[in-house]
Amino acid sequence: MGTGTAVEGTEVERDAMARALDLARRGPAHGPNPRVGCVLLAPAGTAAGELPGRVLGEGWHRGAGTPHAEVAALADARSRGLDVRGATAVVTLEPCDHTGRTGPCSAALLAAGVARVVVAVPDPNPAAVGGADRLRAAGVEVVVGVAEDASRALLGPWLLAVSRGRPHVTLKLATTLDGRVAAADGSSRWITSPEARAHAHALRAEVDALVVGTGTALADDPALTARDADGALAAHQPLRVVVGERDLPVGGRLSGPGGEVLRLRTRDPREALAALHERETRRVLVEGGPTLAAAFLRAGVVDQVHAYVAPVLLGAGRPAVADLGIGTIGDALRLRTREVRPLGPDVLVVADVEEEER
Repeated sequence: MGTGTAVEGTEVERDAMARALDLARRGPAHGPNPRVGCVLLAPAGTAAGELPGRVLGEGWHRGAGTPHAEVAALADARSRGLDVRGATAVVTLEPCDHTGRTGPCSAALLAAGVARVVVAVPDPNPAAVGGADRLRAAGVEVVVGVAEDASRALLGPWLLAVSRGRPHVTLKLATTLDGRVAAADGSSRWITSPEARAHAHALRAEVDALVVGTGTALADDPALTARDADGALAAHQPLRVVVGERDLPVGGRLSGPGGEVLRLRTRDPREALAALHERETRRVLVEGGPTLAAAFLRAGVVDQVHAYVAPVLLGAGRPAVADLGIGTIGDALRLRTREVRPLGPDVLVVADVEEEER
């Protein structure tokens, strides 16, 4: 729950919040900043016979270094020649109160003369929090909690990353029905279908970093790129991270086109995530083999699992996850299924690791 005076908002404001969420979805899923949308609504009496709630401006955050949603909405209103004094700003995340690459949104709203601010989710980022308090102190009415669940669903990985001080971690598995990621001879290309692989590449294009261990880097020589349906490099290429102490040969596919390559010479998942957090990495996709998967699970830092399961049986070969130290069924790591999606002949299971299981 937020810290505001109410959570309902008016019907017009709730509709505006739904629109703000649609705008927020236009922003990139990757990057250090959240996806935020803002709608500015006219107050009553701004023109003869005018009803409150006319949209004066709209905006969304387009990525790091660009204007935040509130500032973009103010600029949109001004480009239309509209006066925003006395307006209501409906925004999916509490306006920030810090100066980074851009100035504080709370100050921009105050300077524009906005009279009311309706917020979905309070900002958990300790570097940015305080916008609502600044606005209230200046006499602006602030309501927090309108459409909070929908906004939290959109902001999920970012909210977790800034509140816990580490990236949100998705563990990707691509297995046979009997849980194998490679045959007895080590071959693994391809267990899953083109449809499943295309989905996985789309996920790569949304995250900030791909993580593998040195074992996978040496055995598979992966490129760790995000590609579109035609095999071309996607517009966004995630950071390519190799965790482990062994050296990698020069001239492998990691030397080719793609995102920056980062070597983290550690076997400790928490240490690796701390280094990525320092780089403002918010979303990580772990694609390493059984050893790395087990290490992240045992460290309690996996938030979600994407399991691509193919209708294939091997009966032998490498398991998807190495030993977790679980000796009895009562201690099994049980996940909460969020989605089951057919992908060609395969199935994608998306499941969350519950807090008590960490």
